[in-house]
Amino acid sequence: MPVKNIVTGQKVTQAKLQRAKELRRQMTPAERLLWQRLRANRLDGFHFRRQQIIAGFIVDFYCHQANLIIEVDGSVHDNQRAADEEREAILCSGELRVLRFTNAQILQDIPSVLDTIREALAVAGI
Repeated sequence: MPVKNIVTGQKVTQAKLQRAKELRRQMTPAERLLWQRLRANRLDGFHFRRQQIIAGFIVDFYCHQANLIIEVDGSVHDNQRAADEEREAILCSGELRVLRFTNAQILQDIPSVLDTIREALAVAGI
């Protein structure tokens, strides 16, 4: 039986929910660093969720208030660009926006990453 999730009107299977929980426990160092800056409304009071299920996909971070998805791309994404583009097109077909950062960007220049996220939040007009 499907489980309802935070995004309204969406049905989520138990298997997908379990996978999201696993990903929360197995965050990469870059995801962990970014999460420390986003969690508990630390970034200008905006609430982010991690490993959120949206449209059947598990996104790394999600701010519902700003309809903003943040994806952290490791080296595995170099080999799946077409799949990532298709996934992003589906996610952006609604009102959602997607920001992508590489692990290296986050680990080497977190202040710039946070500035880019702040700019995207400002564009949301909130």
